[in-house]
Amino acid sequence: MKKNFLIAVAITVAAFFVATEIAIAADITFSGKMRSRYEHSKKDFVDNTDGDGSTGTQMRLNAKVNINDSTSAFVQMQSTRVWGMGTGGGTSTVGSGNASFTGSDGDNSVGLHEAYLTFKNFASLPADLKLGRQQVVLDGHRMFGHTGWTTGAQTHDAVRFTHKGGNHTLSYIYIVANEAGDAGSINDVNVHVLHANLQGILGGGFSVLYAAFLDGCGNGAGADACNNQDNEIHTIGFRQAGQLYGINYRGEYYHQWGDARADGTIATTIPFSDTAQIDRDAYMFGVRIGKKFNNVAMKPSLTVWYDQLSGTDDGDVSGNEWGTFNTLFDTGHKFYGHMDLFLNAANGGTVALGLHDLALKGSLQPMPGWTFKVAFHWFESDTLTANAKALGTSVDEDLGTELDLQLIHKYNANVGISAGYSVFHTDYLFDLQRNTIGDADWAYLQFNVKF
Repeated sequence: MKKNFLIAVAITVAAFFVATEIAIAADITFSGKMRSRYEHSKKDFVDNTDGDGSTGTQMRLNAKVNINDSTSAFVQMQSTRVWGMGTGGGTSTVGSGNASFTGSDGDNSVGLHEAYLTFKNFASLPADLKLGRQQVVLDGHRMFGHTGWTTGAQTHDAVRFTHKGGNHTLSYIYIVANEAGDAGSINDVNVHVLHANLQGILGGGFSVLYAAFLDGCGNGAGADACNNQDNEIHTIGFRQAGQLYGINYRGEYYHQWGDARADGTIATTIPFSDTAQIDRDAYMFGVRIGKKFNNVAMKPSLTVWYDQLSGTDDGDVSGNEWGTFNTLFDTGHKFYGHMDLFLNAANGGTVALGLHDLALKGSLQPMPGWTFKVAFHWFESDTLTANAKALGTSVDEDLGTELDLQLIHKYNANVGISAGYSVFHTDYLFDLQRNTIGDADWAYLQFNVKF
């Protein structure tokens, strides 16, 4: 009996050390995060109604494997849910999903968020290959971002080649945005991206971007059914950002062209008389200057910010042109106010009439681990059309103002807590989301834990 026991112990110890050696050889690391956020929202612009509150949770588990000197893998599992709702965050009936009335939890919402392989110097070329489902983030999230504020966030099925040398980085990215599986591939949406970044220019970095969004069916414009209407968006532009003489700055410009038949046909608020051929001609630019005073108590900062996204006006309609800029896969929450009233890549928040955003932003650090931020936005549409004016006699370009307040606390090295409150005031929010007069507000409280 004693002999058998010692043999069993020896086998267990041996198995433990073998497993440990395999793990060391494979160089596996595990990490993750859990984020829960309560939001109370009242965005209907009706004074005599109450808002609604909900809590969402994002859970991620990560595994990174360094397979050998030139090959690695990353896998990220994610589960998102809204408290008290059914599987997938939809409206729950009593006894369904993961609601409290469920005798057996039926939530099966865990999915694959990222899963990619990385090959260094692939095929002996001076470029790394990243293959699989991945985030694509370029130039401050302006055209390509991970939309990290949203509970699910955004990833792409993509192939990415990256070359780094000296002070420059060159990338080619191919994204399969939609794979319909039809015989003619008419419903497929593919994106090709060329990107170059050069550091050491005017105290910062200079980037050039070209992106081809190829959509032969109109899926990217929100088509319900394919009518063979092209929605091609070719985007080219540049971005320069850095610091000079203690001043933080950013400037960027992008131009778009291509076939916009799908956009022009689906945008019923801007009817084109001839939808056989609608050409795209749109632009956007943004500038920012700011200063942080690190040697002053509470380290205050102040930033002036202006963005302009072109819209479609009467001249465009008569010339059979689509003038509305499409922000592609941007992280809009970062740019256009925390209430997210003007998201939608096609600028649908203003019914394709474009957007001007003039903002003042500031911050204070009243004590270690605490940061207070404030931003005030003035919003206008870029254009007006006769059809938009018909919606109200007092309509003009003024969309309203938004005040964003935010308090961020670094609770410890792994835990962050933040809270915010925003209010939007308008005399006539003719972005025509609501077509009413009044205020809207929104608040949140968030706990973010990384491990």
